[in-house]
Amino acid sequence: MNSQSLVAKVWNFAHVLRDQGVSYQAYISQISYLLFLKMDEERVSQIGEASMLPAGFRWGDIKDMTGEALTAAYARLLDKLSKQSGVIGAIFLKAQNEIQDPAKLSRLVGLIDSETWLGLPVDVKGAIYEGLLARNAEDVKSGAGQYFTPRPLIEAMVEVVNPEPEQSVHDPACGTAGFLLAAWAHMKANPRAHDKAAYTALKNKFSGVDIVPEVVRLAAMNLYLHGVTGVESIVEAKDALLGAGGKTYDVVLTNPPFGKKQSYRIVRDDGEIESEREDYDRADFFVTTSNKQLNFLQHIMTILALDGEAAVVLPDNVLFEGGAGETIRRRLLKNFEFHTLLRLPTGIFYKQGVKANVLFFDKKPPSEIAATKDLWIYDLRTNQCFTLKERPMTGADLRDFVACYRSGRRFERQESERFKKFPLATLLARDKVNLDIFWLKDDALDDPDLLPPPAEAAAEIVDSLETALERFRNVAKALGEGPLGR
Repeated sequence: MNSQSLVAKVWNFAHVLRDQGVSYQAYISQISYLLFLKMDEERVSQIGEASMLPAGFRWGDIKDMTGEALTAAYARLLDKLSKQSGVIGAIFLKAQNEIQDPAKLSRLVGLIDSETWLGLPVDVKGAIYEGLLARNAEDVKSGAGQYFTPRPLIEAMVEVVNPEPEQSVHDPACGTAGFLLAAWAHMKANPRAHDKAAYTALKNKFSGVDIVPEVVRLAAMNLYLHGVTGVESIVEAKDALLGAGGKTYDVVLTNPPFGKKQSYRIVRDDGEIESEREDYDRADFFVTTSNKQLNFLQHIMTILALDGEAAVVLPDNVLFEGGAGETIRRRLLKNFEFHTLLRLPTGIFYKQGVKANVLFFDKKPPSEIAATKDLWIYDLRTNQCFTLKERPMTGADLRDFVACYRSGRRFERQESERFKKFPLATLLARDKVNLDIFWLKDDALDDPDLLPPPAEAAAEIVDSLETALERFRNVAKALGEGPLGR
């Protein structure tokens, strides 16, 4: 059975469970647990390896059970494995049985048991799992789509950054590990990784963090199925913005979560719910702000090793926001070689109307002279129309950018219609060091047929209104704290 057929077979059962109230993401979690158990058994029976799991909590202990006995045994197994360390603890993080009907649980166990998973090539197993994750992301109402970055964009980012087998790669908002897996595929294809010792060492080069435990589980399983099994714990469930404990990385590839404000909700003594602003007071941050993206940018700047390279997806507000935004941009231009900016088109993310960019920068040694000399901007947004289904982004759409980037030989770059160079002096002379720069004529202003879909246009209007309201609130707050406000 090919990978597409297996994805369909495994996914079809999700619809049965959906009627029971089991979400697609919860279903994939159960698939992850059972797949790991089954593959552990296959390693023992087919290869003769020792089981990674404690006795009494393995596939053979539950696969022939039925009814309430199966439900009880499965719950005990999940509880036991959730307390293990390393990759087992990551995959079974906070695991619990969400399939309460014993008959349906038995059927799912039988579904997994009917296939020999270890015999499938790593790429096929990975494709099956990613097929499930992709289908889950299409269920937009579940919110899972927020963790997905278009695969062609990920691959283009990895291609131009070109991580080497000896380098460490980190994603502080790893989602389901798309960036780490693309980097793994790129690095293991390097001839220097073909040596057995180098290949084994390569598996220790990847790490990630995500704040959502369920997503960490999916990421850990995704990496495991793709053969990235060289370290005790590749991904961790924690808030990356609390700090990395002094760790630094050679390459950072990431797409932090969308949303401008960082806040949490509390219940006051009178029972009313109130939102509190959550700032990260870190000694290694340049400024204190509640803007999530600005905080992620600061975090990446601190965890990047000297001469390290970063490629990060960030929304437009990071390029033009004043105050903290301007301070961070000035620091980025001075202490880092911020050499490339890719203006992304709308319609490529699951959240409608998002205007985002990819920032490419390298960390340089401290110097009185600014590290950035020129910023090259590639405009892939103006007069481009993409949607998730009718016109999704493909690798072909990014070929010109990859060619213009001149990876490894940026000194050979040449300007073109969509690729322009802006000297540092020009950038610093702009009001608030606004880097939201564009020069192409937008044909949509003259041709209604080129306007974005209604849902996307509405989302852009809402986003603009929210931004304006936030600015008014900041003005009102400043006035309230000033002499006149007192």
